[in-house]
Amino acid sequence: MRRGALALVALTLVLGLAACTPGAPRTGGSGSGSTPAATSGEVLPAAQVDPLVAGVVHRTVKPLPTSRLADGLVPPTNRWFSGLVFGDQPQPVFPLPLSFGLTGSGFSFGQPRVTTTAKTIAGGFAPDVAVDAGASSAVVSAYDALSVTVESRDASGVALGRTVVAEGSPFVAYHVAKAGSVRTNLPWAEQDGFWTAAVGGVTYAMVVADGTVQGGTVELEASGVATWFPVPADGSAGALAALAAHPLTGGSVASTTAGDRVTTTLAYRSDGDTAYARLPHQSADPVGEPRCDLGSYPSVYGTLTLCSGSALSWSAPAVQPTSALDTTRLSGEDKATLAAQVRADVAATPAFPSDTYFGGKALYRAAMLYQLATQVGADDAAASIKARLVTSLDQWTDPQGCAHRTAVCFVYDEQAKGLVGMTPSFGSDEFNDHHFHYGYFLFAAGVLAESDPALATRWAPVMNLLAADLASSSANGAFPDLRVFDVYAGHSWASGTAPFADGNNQESSSEAVTAWTGLATWAKATGDDALHGEAVWLLSLEAQSAKAYWTDVDRSQPVYAGFDHQVVSLNWGGKRDYGTWFSAEPAAILGIQLIPMSPAATYLGGDPARIEANVKEATGGSYDQKFGDYLLMYSALAGNAQRESALAKAKTLDAQWIDDGNSRTYLLAWLMTAKA
Repeated sequence: MRRGALALVALTLVLGLAACTPGAPRTGGSGSGSTPAATSGEVLPAAQVDPLVAGVVHRTVKPLPTSRLADGLVPPTNRWFSGLVFGDQPQPVFPLPLSFGLTGSGFSFGQPRVTTTAKTIAGGFAPDVAVDAGASSAVVSAYDALSVTVESRDASGVALGRTVVAEGSPFVAYHVAKAGSVRTNLPWAEQDGFWTAAVGGVTYAMVVADGTVQGGTVELEASGVATWFPVPADGSAGALAALAAHPLTGGSVASTTAGDRVTTTLAYRSDGDTAYARLPHQSADPVGEPRCDLGSYPSVYGTLTLCSGSALSWSAPAVQPTSALDTTRLSGEDKATLAAQVRADVAATPAFPSDTYFGGKALYRAAMLYQLATQVGADDAAASIKARLVTSLDQWTDPQGCAHRTAVCFVYDEQAKGLVGMTPSFGSDEFNDHHFHYGYFLFAAGVLAESDPALATRWAPVMNLLAADLASSSANGAFPDLRVFDVYAGHSWASGTAPFADGNNQESSSEAVTAWTGLATWAKATGDDALHGEAVWLLSLEAQSAKAYWTDVDRSQPVYAGFDHQVVSLNWGGKRDYGTWFSAEPAAILGIQLIPMSPAATYLGGDPARIEANVKEATGGSYDQKFGDYLLMYSALAGNAQRESALAKAKTLDAQWIDDGNSRTYLLAWLMTAKA
């Protein structure tokens, strides 16, 4: 939510997640440059993080009551299931191919019905199957990278049973805690070892272990489990019933980087083979030879292919976290043009804002001016803007800054387990958009620290906490593992508490990509190989999903029939919109998927025809509008002729259409160095 690596020798990044904790150790990492060396180690473990947390001011800026979270768990903000935990009332969540929600006495779930209009693809909560466990309350009692476990409790707080749902799994499994019964809203008809019922054109099936079924009531022994699933319209209930006999208990994640690909593997934990549904981007780049003959499910993201086994693996192009433009081939005339422009832009740079979003963007803009001034020989401008950057970042990275002032500092929130910048903006005090904000800080600090190790040392106590807030993966206890990143979806979620009936959401896919580029830039500057390796992985997955579901959607998928636009700009768990939180203008709708066009933004290229179509829809032929600068930069990825045209226009573009996170210097330099 907002506004409203070349061959690596057996490099493995692992998130092995325990059933009752939010994370466990990972191994692996990568060095910097084009041939990083394989290393191993946890990413931001407790031994590294705890002293840093102890050194900053502690303060809860905005209380976030975890109404439905078991004691001892790190609050799971920015997750697909955050709506189950926060708020006075729980919200539905979307562990595709299912939708799932809590009720007063248990839970309900169902297969979303997908509908498409000109501007929206919707597949909201479908409470087809309601299960009354006799509960008075429910809490999230465990979670990991794939699954969440909800414990149903009686009026005395005693556990009646636990329900496990997971992303990609068609199964909802209820494990009874003591012998008893659950009641459903459906009369179940017995088949060959399982039961079925139909609701609204969808057939559901149920498998029961250690129990009996009578109508809509399921009697379970002390070891009993009832598992439900929707039957694919093109699949077999019996085939899935055989797999449902192995109830899911959790999951884990592993990744490897080799050559120019990163491979991600999601392991579904059960006592035998299970079933999992692949998203379109996973089906497009599968790894191994999975058995995917169980049918398919509709979803707002496209057709989900149903496979059997215990691990879902796919690959993505390894995106290098480039933090600088290559100016080495610029002509003397171009360098002179940039030198004059950078002096003007540095001189005109206003005071840096004090909030974490616009303040972070301003730091990023200034860091790119510093970098370009150094590259083109404008040493006076470089020294001037560096001095301002260092002064500002010294303030932001003072661990005790918030003990002395009310802004331009960070505090640690013990209740929510995270770092909050003062002044908050766009709900960052409730953990909205942290990757959008903090990515800019990490990028700027990394650019300066890369050539000045003393700065890296000076800023590390707070900058490493910003990194930990986004990318911990060692169960350090001070931060959730991978706070914002959803590995199954392949992208981040932006809302902290997800107080919406459509689940969590993300708007600016490009700022998410920038976050991981910034993380990698900081990791490289500080020599943290494990963090750098993780950042490359996150960057590569985020870029893959950004194109698949935001900028380069596969319009051959049936779900796009009737959708009248080139891009999808706001993705949720249960719907997808052509719109933004802040503007209905087509330029803004595409522009927010481009900002800030960092040196790593070349991931947006690859299909000239698609780029031209996107730009045509967004601009209507005019760049004289908000985000016109980014739209010019994006247009240049379609070919050299488009690049030359964009460069000519950029030289005269009215300054009002240059974003506050950009500068004419960077705009021109990007276009001068761009390769289609």
